[in-house]
Amino acid sequence: MNRLGGIRRGGPKGLTGVLARIATSAAIALAAAGSFVAPASAAGELNLYSSRHYDTDERLYSEFEEKTGIKINRIEGNADELIQRIKSEGRNSPADVLLTVDAGRIWRAEQMGIFQPVSTEYLEARIPSHLRHPDGLWYGFSQRARIIFYDKDRVSPLQIQTYDDLADPALKGMVCTRSSSNVYMLSLMAAQIEHKGEQGAKDWAAGVYENRARDPQGGDTDQLRAIVSGECGVALANTYYFARALRSEVKGLGETEIAKIGWIFPNQSTTGAHVNISGAGVVATAPNKENAVKFLEYLASDSAQAYFSAGNDEYPAVPGVELSASVARLGLFRQDTMNLAKLGENQPLAQKLYDEVGYK
Repeated sequence: MNRLGGIRRGGPKGLTGVLARIATSAAIALAAAGSFVAPASAAGELNLYSSRHYDTDERLYSEFEEKTGIKINRIEGNADELIQRIKSEGRNSPADVLLTVDAGRIWRAEQMGIFQPVSTEYLEARIPSHLRHPDGLWYGFSQRARIIFYDKDRVSPLQIQTYDDLADPALKGMVCTRSSSNVYMLSLMAAQIEHKGEQGAKDWAAGVYENRARDPQGGDTDQLRAIVSGECGVALANTYYFARALRSEVKGLGETEIAKIGWIFPNQSTTGAHVNISGAGVVATAPNKENAVKFLEYLASDSAQAYFSAGNDEYPAVPGVELSASVARLGLFRQDTMNLAKLGENQPLAQKLYDEVGYK
């Protein structure tokens, strides 16, 4: 793909929309088998607004172009900036698809009327119901679990079997997290609200903060490094940050350092581990709606799902897709099947409760 005017362009043009519709019908017929059947050639373009900043996603886009003949024009940026841009562009927005990370950010776009409902047999057969909007406004295409990592020399895994255990006074002075305003922390708190109610979630947040080893700071990789340095005994982080370190060299997290860290998928006998997504929806004013729907269906295909895992160390959204070696090393787990729309709905209250207990 080439950059032109801030947009990445690439891929050959194809033939007719008629062939595209025929091929899409074939794809639906094969949905149960997990095969995305692209048209022999499809006319047109797709304007993708994406806040995913991973170089490995290049293969996702190039394969879609190869399979469909649809040229992708891509604009990348911060999620909130892209959402505001689409809103400001109004009816004249060229955006067809918004692709971003975290259910909370997707909810913000949803609340601003960015998406239109999309429902196809293929998407509904492939993407589990809890990983998509109930009305088809967006779909999750890759997953990351927010789990507990610990210092093997200082903490027994029996101490940290649930998220509730992070608030146990036995861990006082040991827990490290990101700031409460971080979208991943807000989503985790939103899940706690849904499961425990407002007061239960508030008590949990107060207990976790009371157990802090330091004031919340840094990103997920920083929490892992702080375990290695001995500053933290326990930390919360998304799985793909650790899986990335398993796969390739990450500063401060070499093979020797990684060996010091253990991990727990919490709540395996209750609600399951908290998960979040990268997700996408078709923009309400999409000028190329048919191509946008084809792109969502492609993201649910086996090959695209495998790219999410191999390229960015994420868990596929579609059950049964082969995991990359790094993700497989983390293992399979029972996940929370609460519909992720709740994460966005509860985020404003999540921040309010964090603030009330002084969680920085």
